[in-house]
Amino acid sequence: MEIPLLLRQAIDQALEGVALGDLRRAAATLSERYRGEKLDGALHLSDDLAARAYLATRLPATYAAIRAAMTELAERRPDFSAHSLLDIGAGPGTVLWAAADCWPGLATARLIEASSAIRKWGEILARDSTVAEIVWQAGDIAEGVGEAGRPDLVSLAYVLSELPAAARGRLVDDLWVLTGDTLLIVEPGTPRGWERILSARTRLIAQGAHILAPCPHAAPCPVAAPDWCHFARRVARSRLHRLAKDADVPWEDEKFIYLAASRRPGLAAEARILAPPRVGKGRIDLKLCCADGTLQDRTLSKRDGATFKTARRRDWGEIL
Repeated sequence: MEIPLLLRQAIDQALEGVALGDLRRAAATLSERYRGEKLDGALHLSDDLAARAYLATRLPATYAAIRAAMTELAERRPDFSAHSLLDIGAGPGTVLWAAADCWPGLATARLIEASSAIRKWGEILARDSTVAEIVWQAGDIAEGVGEAGRPDLVSLAYVLSELPAAARGRLVDDLWVLTGDTLLIVEPGTPRGWERILSARTRLIAQGAHILAPCPHAAPCPVAAPDWCHFARRVARSRLHRLAKDADVPWEDEKFIYLAASRRPGLAAEARILAPPRVGKGRIDLKLCCADGTLQDRTLSKRDGATFKTARRRDWGEIL
């Protein structure tokens, strides 16, 4: 997946003049903090160099994951169009760009971000956005969000991992109250990220939310540890991205997990594919989360006719 051209050009301009050695060191420190999910009271994006390293190495991957989640949300709710957005922990405005790409009618956005360093760059990048009204706000989300109206879409992307456990449930509850239509949560595709999504899912179902995606049901999750539910999106790396991460290949796979919950039901789905399909001669093996709340391994062959042909066009994370 490629990020929008206007965003790519704005990022390239933001990175002009940054020494490659400094960028590599900042990117390595940033990666260590995110992978370790450090909660030491310090902001991950605490200074300008860390913020620009994020633009170079993390924004393309998080954009791809968020945009993929929005695609699945939109397929389950084809009647939904986000005209207003509230994004919590907005970083450089990644959700803003993804939402505007998915729903071109997006007109207003309120973005809350604690780090002044990344918020500054988010404001600069957003000058090239097609969204007419964008309001940036400083705020510590661990202390609450405050009044925000009831926007169509509320988002919380790659944020729960940065909060103490005690604050996560309260934030999810607060955001659901503020949600006019749909709440989208995205987390890293790790076992801990999946556990955080499961906790949010349980809370939202208890409050009457309709689960749009990825789950095709509202029953208890059938996936059991040490397995975990997650998906992946391949991301094209720019030349600077490769250099900053000292990487050889021109792409990387971003693993993520997400939850789309709505005040309105979406289209029913028979099953979602939970692992890369294994394709053999005249057959395809699928791992499926099914509408009846079960986890199934299913083998389809040419004898299954149209279902087999459909399955061959589907990929990991898609609805069968």
